[in-house]
Amino acid sequence: MNATVALAQALIQKPSVTPEDAGCLGLIGERLAALGFELERMDAGDTCNLWARRGQGKPVFAFAGHTDVVPPGPLSEWRYPPFDGVISEGHLHGRGAADMKGSLAAMVTACEDFLANEPELPFDIAFLLTSDEEGPATHGTKHCMEVLEARGEKIAWCLVGEPSSKDQLGDVARRGRRGSLNCKLTVRGRQGHVAYPHLAINPIHAVVPGLTRLSSTQWDQGNEHFPATTMQISNFNSGTGATNVIPGTATVLFNFRFNTEQTPEGLKAQAEACFEGCEAELDFDWNLSGHAFLTSGGPLSSALEGACQDVLGITPDINTGGGTSDGRFIAPTGTDVVELGPINATIHQVNECVSTQDLVDLSRVYTRILERMCD
Repeated sequence: MNATVALAQALIQKPSVTPEDAGCLGLIGERLAALGFELERMDAGDTCNLWARRGQGKPVFAFAGHTDVVPPGPLSEWRYPPFDGVISEGHLHGRGAADMKGSLAAMVTACEDFLANEPELPFDIAFLLTSDEEGPATHGTKHCMEVLEARGEKIAWCLVGEPSSKDQLGDVARRGRRGSLNCKLTVRGRQGHVAYPHLAINPIHAVVPGLTRLSSTQWDQGNEHFPATTMQISNFNSGTGATNVIPGTATVLFNFRFNTEQTPEGLKAQAEACFEGCEAELDFDWNLSGHAFLTSGGPLSSALEGACQDVLGITPDINTGGGTSDGRFIAPTGTDVVELGPINATIHQVNECVSTQDLVDLSRVYTRILERMCD
């Protein structure tokens, strides 16, 4: 079996549902230590983190990723057990195959191939790995970057293995992401009987005009790198279950995916202004998941584009689409961040899988990126 596929299979067989690591970092660490990497655990809270670096004193090229996966969902709906790592019909099946244990395996084997001849490198190589990307993401990459920043250890270039590809391996890469801003809005009215509405304050009636303004606002036009900012209401909850009771409270969850035209503070102010004049008492509980970021598109982007052309015969569309990633914690330090990984068609789904040939080719692309960064 190909080395990349075998390692990916072994990682899938470790049921590392977030924030569990289930021994994945230990397996990867053994391979990296054999290559001369110095391993440092940066565990925090319930999260396992690994910083591994080969070399000291030169600019750092880092691979970044996560060992944790989302829950498998209904086991009865899986064609193969989600943590067996079954290989069938040219695909490796299992939770995390594409997001992102396949990428982790490709990173490791790419380094093994690249370092086989012990080249003289113009940079140090590092791995920044966490088990808390699919969860709250508070004790993972964010924590590690704070530790590195506190001691003055910088990452110059970072390749994140998120599954960026759309229709074929290498057709899409990322050099930026939209920001994500969440709000839990609590509306406090006054409970009462539906026959006596003048003695109550219906929180649903009170908040609907504001929600209408919120959902109909055009926040911006976007720019050359990002689409327009969007807002989506994801949950509305109220009521006692009885038809003759005016509820006393309501809760609303909504999320902004915003571009570099916006700031979290500006969006908060605009959103809260939509509810001016509301009869009920309002409590806005905001949570910023990550800022929007756009990296320079410098040497790493050029190396990635050239590597995809060399290995795959394809020129990737390097854009800012998709959701959030841990790149949002790395880019603000001045790091040039680019994301490239497998096809994302099955991520987070039942029957997640990845082409075994794509894993072989992804390792070759990562190797070629390292080679081009040496030119």
